[in-house]
Amino acid sequence: MASDSGLISVLVLLDLSAAFDTVDHNNLLARLEHAVGITGTALQWFVSYLSNRLQFVHVNGESSPHTKVNYGVPQGSVLGQMLFTLYMLPLGSIIRRHSIHFHCYADDTQLYLSMKPGNTHQLVKLQECLKDIKTWMAANFLLLNSDQTEVIVLGPENLRNMVSKQILTLDGITLASSNAVRNLGVIFDQDMSFNAHIKQICKTAFFRLRNISKIRNILTRSDAKKVVHAFITSRLDYCNSLLSGSPKNSLKSLQLIQNAAARVLTGTRKREQISPVLASLHWLPVKSRIEFKILLLTYKVLNNQALLKGSFSFPTVAKVLAHRGHMIVGFFSESIIVRSTVQYKAP
Repeated sequence: MASDSGLISVLVLLDLSAAFDTVDHNNLLARLEHAVGITGTALQWFVSYLSNRLQFVHVNGESSPHTKVNYGVPQGSVLGQMLFTLYMLPLGSIIRRHSIHFHCYADDTQLYLSMKPGNTHQLVKLQECLKDIKTWMAANFLLLNSDQTEVIVLGPENLRNMVSKQILTLDGITLASSNAVRNLGVIFDQDMSFNAHIKQICKTAFFRLRNISKIRNILTRSDAKKVVHAFITSRLDYCNSLLSGSPKNSLKSLQLIQNAAARVLTGTRKREQISPVLASLHWLPVKSRIEFKILLLTYKVLNNQALLKGSFSFPTVAKVLAHRGHMIVGFFSESIIVRSTVQYKAP
C-alpha cells in the first residue's frame, strides 16, 4: 500500500544471538511483576519455575558436575516463547519513541519505515532507533547480531534504487547485497513477487519428494500420507495466503509439486489424469487452497474467532483490515511493478 502512494519502504530484520539462552531471570521476574502486573501466588509460581534450576551432562552412566542456571528460558517449552516475549516488552516503547513501525514474534523483530524518495533524511530516525535498541539489549544481556541482521528496500525499482545508493550502513548494519531476505520463513524480494520464495519451496519439496519415493514401497498408504503431509503439504500451505493474486505461471510450479506428491502416494503414472486422483484424496488444488485459507480467515474474523489488533500477524506486506463489516486482505500482485496497484480479496 505504501508503494501505491509512491513511497519507498525500508525493512530491517533484526537477528539476536542465542536469544532464549541469555534471558536474565531477575530482570524477567521484575518485568512480570511491574510491567505485566503478575503478583501473589502466580508470581511465586514463576519464581519457583525459574529458580534453583540445574544443568548437567549425563553420558554412559557418568554425570558432570551440576551447574546452577541463572539465565535462559527453555526454547522448546510451552512457557519459553511467552516468557521471552514478555521479557522483550520494553523494546516496543523504545521503537515507538522513534516513530518507527515494527512487528515482533518471539525473537524475530522487524522494523520498517515508509517515506518519499526525497525524504531519505528519515533514515536518521531508523539509525537512532537501532542505536537505542543495541544499548537496551546490551543492558539486558541480549546481543544483536549485526552480521545476520538484514536490510532491504521495497518499492518501485526506479525509486528504490535512489534510496539504496544512499544507504551504506545503518549503525554498522550493511545493506543486504542480495535482492531477497527471509522473513519468518518467507522470502521477500524487492518486487514482492514471491518468485524467490516459490522457487525455494519447489527446490526443497522436490528434494523431499525424491527421498519419499525411495521408501514408498515399504510404507503403508496411511504412513505415506502422513509423511507427505509433514514434508510436502505443510510447505505448500505455509503462509500461502501471501501468494493470492500471483500469476498462474508461479502457482503452476507449486501445483506440479502437489501433483507429483499425489502420484508418489497413489502410484499413479505420469500419463494418467491427476485431477481424479486429487479429488479421491480430497486435496484441493494449490490455487483453491490459497482461496480457502483466505475464506477461512474471513469467516473467523467475521465471527469473532480470530484476534485482530492493529495490523494482523502476517509478515509485513500482508494487511488484514476490517472495514464496514467486511474483511479485506490486501496483497501485492505482479501488476504492482508496472502500475503500482493493490488488489483485494474476500470483499
